[in-house]
Amino acid sequence: MNRERPLFYFMKKCIRLALAQVNSTVGNLSFNAKKVTDYIKKAEKAGADIVSFPELAITGYPPEDLLLKTHFVQRNIDTLKDVANHVGDIVAIVGFADRQGAGIYNAAGIIYKGSIAAVYHKMLLPNYGVFDEVRYFKFGKNPFVFKVDDVVLGVNICEDIWHKNGPIKIQTEAGAQIIITINSSPYHIGRIREREKVVQANARNNNVLVSYTNMIGGQDELVFDGRSMIVSNKGRIVARAKAFEEDLLISDVIVDVSHKKVTRNIITINKEISKKVPVFPNRIAPLLENAEEAYRALLLGLKDYAAKNDFKKAVIGLSGGIDSSLVAALAVDALGKENVIGVFMPSRYSSQGSADDAKKLALNLGIRYEAISIEQIFKLYLITLSPLFAGLEKNIAEENLQARIRGNILMALSNKFGWLVLTTGNKSEMSTGYATLYGDMAGGFAVIKDVPKTLVYRLARYRNSILRVIPEPALTKEPTAELKPNQKDRDTLPPYDRLDPILKAYVEDDRDVKKILSLGCDKDDVLKVLAMVDKSEYKRRQSPPGIRITPRAFGRDRRMPITNGYKEY
Repeated sequence: MNRERPLFYFMKKCIRLALAQVNSTVGNLSFNAKKVTDYIKKAEKAGADIVSFPELAITGYPPEDLLLKTHFVQRNIDTLKDVANHVGDIVAIVGFADRQGAGIYNAAGIIYKGSIAAVYHKMLLPNYGVFDEVRYFKFGKNPFVFKVDDVVLGVNICEDIWHKNGPIKIQTEAGAQIIITINSSPYHIGRIREREKVVQANARNNNVLVSYTNMIGGQDELVFDGRSMIVSNKGRIVARAKAFEEDLLISDVIVDVSHKKVTRNIITINKEISKKVPVFPNRIAPLLENAEEAYRALLLGLKDYAAKNDFKKAVIGLSGGIDSSLVAALAVDALGKENVIGVFMPSRYSSQGSADDAKKLALNLGIRYEAISIEQIFKLYLITLSPLFAGLEKNIAEENLQARIRGNILMALSNKFGWLVLTTGNKSEMSTGYATLYGDMAGGFAVIKDVPKTLVYRLARYRNSILRVIPEPALTKEPTAELKPNQKDRDTLPPYDRLDPILKAYVEDDRDVKKILSLGCDKDDVLKVLAMVDKSEYKRRQSPPGIRITPRAFGRDRRMPITNGYKEY
């Protein structure tokens, strides 16, 4: 009998990696610590050699100006030390905020057997888009390499891995065979493909295996999608975790230790990697189609915003239209039908079709439905204002009165019962100012604030493909605010299939008039739309937070001055 052991027992090591994509809550240090320790125990029970957690897992991401509070930073450091007490024969790599002298660092603690063996400081700090890390952190200076048994590893933190000449290059030259990357990379449509492309290129170009652990969860406007992954040194994705869910991805990877080329003094962790045959099959969660991906991002963002801010129930002004229908469906999926209230508030201009569609939607979703007419309140407003309005033609002032009455009613219900008011305005409306301050913009959370109108329809159809809950007329009838007789959105705006490409080019891609026109857009449409966008900045500045799902959202991404004399048209 041939009792010879397989070659990898002598020349290669099988190392078991665990990637813990967890949902931290910003500022809730004890909650985050318990989640981290629970996952450390799960990983250790599974026989993992190393378990990695997301960037700033202890503080939650992004902690923003909490980092300016000295006591918060100290408590997060103390919390990491408490976590270390729960670490046994497994190496845990945990994101936290470190302090050295007067400097604060975005850091990774490398923990083993109750002790913090080493700390790595993030070297490349993003300061664009939604990121503002230079405001808080100092730049790390030393690419970090350490050794566990015969395996040499490097640690990166998020932005570090996005640059081909970043720490990964120095770490692999120093002998690193595995790069452990911890991340809080926010979601937008198409982001996973960008992310994977960058990680694959860096793994391939540096001939090194990359373990990429990402945060999941909603934090105010941001959503983190998880989808942690392991990429081989050839650039092949060998494992991928779930999207928009907490997950512990465990994978056995083989590392060649026959030729050690360590070129610098490094920290050694005296943990033996037991000789084992790989038993964990590589799990590759599938990628999602864009509509499902965006819907699940909105769902997670809403669910976490409500839960993390202690809202149990939500109230929505139903109009019978597509926007409020989509928001209601999302609310039911996120919070449960028993926790959603739909309120239809008709005026003299509301059609019977809208009333029927709003009621049918509520019935299909199984939510509580209330109808509160605003006609009498509207009449009193008109009577009260008649001395000042006498002799003047009716215009947008009378239209907006109705929206503001509805906003007041919803806020009254919120105050009385503690319900979260979900606004129903979409990105096309927010961009052009086709929304009423203190009216349909009034509320606590703007679920589809970053969803263009054309995408609203796609998301509604996606939701109906699961179970038909949104009435067909909402998908097919011409959009209208119903604030005056025979009103249609196209009275004020170009049709949405013409409007949304202009908005994407101007708001998301920063293209000038000439480049937008080169896309085939109508010149009159372009000049009109750009003027509307620029004039509406003051409105957007007063809008509630909303979930970011596009590459450039209002607020965190696009920060334009309200008082602005620059014009491109």
